[in-house]
Amino acid sequence: MCGCRASVPSTKQYSVNQPPPAPTKTIIAFFFAFSALGKGSDLEKAFATAALVYNNSADPEGKLSKAETKSLLQTQFGGFIRGQENKPKYQEIISALDEELENKIDFEDFMILLVSLTLMSDLLQEIKNVKTTK
Repeated sequence: MCGCRASVPSTKQYSVNQPPPAPTKTIIAFFFAFSALGKGSDLEKAFATAALVYNNSADPEGKLSKAETKSLLQTQFGGFIRGQENKPKYQEIISALDEELENKIDFEDFMILLVSLTLMSDLLQEIKNVKTTK
Protein backbone atom coordinates (compact mmCIF):
# COMPACT_ATOMS: atom_id res chain seq x y z
CA MET A 1 0.00 0.00 0.00
CA CYS A 2 1.19 3.57 0.53
CA GLY A 3 3.58 2.70 3.35
CA CYS A 4 1.85 4.81 5.99
CA ARG A 5 1.24 3.15 9.30
CA ALA A 6 -2.56 2.89 8.87
CA SER A 7 -2.16 0.68 5.80
CA VAL A 8 0.26 -1.87 7.31
CA PRO A 9 -1.61 -5.15 7.79
CA SER A 10 -1.96 -6.38 11.33
CA THR A 11 -0.17 -9.57 12.33
CA LYS A 12 -2.83 -10.45 14.88
CA GLN A 13 -4.46 -13.80 14.17
CA TYR A 14 -8.25 -14.14 13.93
CA SER A 15 -10.31 -17.29 14.05
CA VAL A 16 -12.79 -18.29 11.35
CA ASN A 17 -15.60 -17.27 13.67
CA GLN A 18 -14.04 -13.89 14.38
CA PRO A 19 -13.10 -12.02 11.19
CA PRO A 20 -10.61 -9.18 11.39
CA PRO A 21 -12.15 -5.81 12.20
CA ALA A 22 -13.04 -3.59 9.26
CA PRO A 23 -10.85 -0.51 8.70
CA THR A 24 -12.18 2.57 10.38
CA LYS A 25 -14.35 4.96 8.40
CA THR A 26 -11.76 7.66 8.90
CA ILE A 27 -9.04 5.68 7.13
CA ILE A 28 -11.36 4.67 4.31
CA ALA A 29 -12.63 8.23 3.93
CA PHE A 30 -9.08 9.59 3.90
CA PHE A 31 -7.89 7.29 1.12
CA PHE A 32 -11.10 7.75 -0.87
CA ALA A 33 -10.96 11.52 -0.56
CA PHE A 34 -7.27 11.61 -1.41
CA SER A 35 -7.64 9.57 -4.58
CA ALA A 36 -11.10 10.59 -5.77
CA LEU A 37 -11.32 14.25 -4.79
CA GLY A 38 -7.73 15.15 -5.50
CA LYS A 39 -8.05 14.12 -9.11
CA GLY A 40 -10.83 13.62 -11.57
CA SER A 41 -13.59 15.54 -13.24
CA ASP A 42 -16.15 17.73 -11.50
CA LEU A 43 -18.73 14.97 -11.88
CA GLU A 44 -16.41 12.36 -10.35
CA LYS A 45 -15.70 14.70 -7.46
CA ALA A 46 -19.43 15.26 -6.94
CA PHE A 47 -20.15 11.55 -6.70
CA ALA A 48 -17.09 10.97 -4.50
CA THR A 49 -18.36 13.70 -2.17
CA ALA A 50 -21.82 12.10 -2.03
CA ALA A 51 -20.21 8.76 -1.16
CA LEU A 52 -18.06 10.35 1.55
CA VAL A 53 -21.01 12.17 3.11
CA TYR A 54 -23.01 8.94 3.11
CA ASN A 55 -20.14 6.86 4.53
CA ASN A 56 -19.50 9.36 7.31
CA SER A 57 -23.14 9.05 8.41
CA ALA A 58 -23.66 5.32 7.84
CA ASP A 59 -23.48 2.67 10.54
CA PRO A 60 -20.70 0.03 10.56
CA GLU A 61 -22.76 -2.08 8.15
CA GLY A 62 -22.86 0.79 5.66
CA LYS A 63 -26.53 1.66 6.11
CA LEU A 64 -28.62 4.61 7.31
CA SER A 65 -31.82 4.47 9.32
CA LYS A 66 -34.83 6.27 7.88
CA ALA A 67 -34.50 8.99 10.51
CA GLU A 68 -30.78 9.43 9.76
CA THR A 69 -31.58 9.57 6.05
CA LYS A 70 -34.13 12.33 6.53
CA SER A 71 -31.76 14.26 8.79
CA LEU A 72 -28.92 13.92 6.29
CA LEU A 73 -31.19 15.15 3.50
CA GLN A 74 -32.20 18.20 5.55
CA THR A 75 -28.64 19.11 6.52
CA GLN A 76 -26.76 18.21 3.34
CA PHE A 77 -29.40 18.49 0.60
CA GLY A 78 -31.59 21.29 1.91
CA GLY A 79 -31.18 23.49 -1.15
CA PHE A 80 -32.83 20.85 -3.30
CA ILE A 81 -35.67 19.92 -0.94
CA ARG A 82 -36.45 23.29 0.64
CA GLY A 83 -39.87 24.48 -0.53
CA GLN A 84 -40.70 21.14 -2.13
CA GLU A 85 -42.47 19.61 0.88
CA ASN A 86 -45.98 20.36 -0.45
CA LYS A 87 -45.36 18.98 -3.93
CA PRO A 88 -47.13 15.67 -4.57
CA LYS A 89 -43.98 14.17 -6.11
CA TYR A 90 -41.90 15.05 -3.03
CA GLN A 91 -44.54 13.55 -0.75
CA GLU A 92 -44.61 10.42 -2.93
CA ILE A 93 -40.82 10.01 -2.69
CA ILE A 94 -40.75 10.50 1.09
CA SER A 95 -43.77 8.20 1.54
CA ALA A 96 -41.92 5.49 -0.40
CA LEU A 97 -39.01 5.90 2.03
CA ASP A 98 -41.37 5.64 5.00
CA GLU A 99 -43.04 2.54 3.54
CA GLU A 100 -39.72 0.75 2.95
CA LEU A 101 -39.92 -2.56 4.78
CA GLU A 102 -36.35 -2.44 6.04
CA ASN A 103 -35.63 0.17 8.66
CA LYS A 104 -32.34 1.06 6.96
CA ILE A 105 -31.28 1.98 3.45
CA ASP A 106 -28.02 1.24 1.69
CA PHE A 107 -25.90 3.53 -0.47
CA GLU A 108 -27.58 2.48 -3.73
CA ASP A 109 -31.05 3.32 -2.39
CA PHE A 110 -29.71 6.57 -0.98
CA MET A 111 -28.34 7.62 -4.38
CA ILE A 112 -31.65 6.75 -6.05
CA LEU A 113 -33.37 8.91 -3.43
CA LEU A 114 -30.99 11.82 -4.15
CA VAL A 115 -31.55 11.57 -7.89
CA SER A 116 -35.33 11.37 -7.44
CA LEU A 117 -35.39 14.43 -5.19
CA THR A 118 -33.08 16.31 -7.54
CA LEU A 119 -35.23 15.63 -10.59
CA MET A 120 -38.37 17.04 -8.96
CA SER A 121 -36.65 20.05 -7.41
CA ASP A 122 -37.21 23.64 -8.48
CA LEU A 123 -33.49 24.21 -7.91
CA LEU A 124 -32.68 21.81 -10.74
CA GLN A 125 -34.72 23.96 -13.13
CA GLU A 126 -32.80 27.04 -11.98
CA ILE A 127 -29.50 25.22 -12.50
CA LYS A 128 -30.54 24.18 -16.01
CA ASN A 129 -31.22 27.80 -16.88
CA VAL A 130 -27.73 28.94 -15.87
CA LYS A 131 -25.11 28.89 -18.60
CA THR A 132 -21.50 28.74 -17.50
CA THR A 133 -18.49 29.66 -19.56
CA LYS A 134 -15.05 28.11 -19.35
